[in-house]
Amino acid sequence: MRVLEQCFINGGFMEITQMKAEHYDEVYALWSITSKRALRADDDRQGIERFLGRNEGLSQIAVMDGKIVGTVLAGHDGRRGFLYHVAVLPEYRRHGIAAKMVSKAIESLENEGIKKTNIFVFKDNPLGQAFWPTIGWEERDDLSVYQFEVKGD
Repeated sequence: MRVLEQCFINGGFMEITQMKAEHYDEVYALWSITSKRALRADDDRQGIERFLGRNEGLSQIAVMDGKIVGTVLAGHDGRRGFLYHVAVLPEYRRHGIAAKMVSKAIESLENEGIKKTNIFVFKDNPLGQAFWPTIGWEERDDLSVYQFEVKGD
């Protein structure tokens, strides 16, 4: 697996590498701790495998001591980039891990010709609301997000 970045954090060595389908179980367990309310049906194994296949090489994991401690799903529609499930285990936060993963995701999207990237952050997520401005992201207040969900049988 190709290492995208290595650094020494909090007394340990961290690597950022590409997220692969075989990471799913550990990644989902991390999301169940960090992002439980954001998980949806399409975050199942099949949905994530489809996303990773469609956006090959754009999503990352942060690994310390053989354990996945952070994630970022990154993809694009050909015009705009989107980040999802930017998450770091609570005990590994405040060491720049999320910022490093986001930087690598943006770099990967730029290599695909994508110049603008968006992330959806719950209004009642104080950690997320505080984090994004610290790394240069700007909140937009000139649009609303609408969603349509196809209802199954």
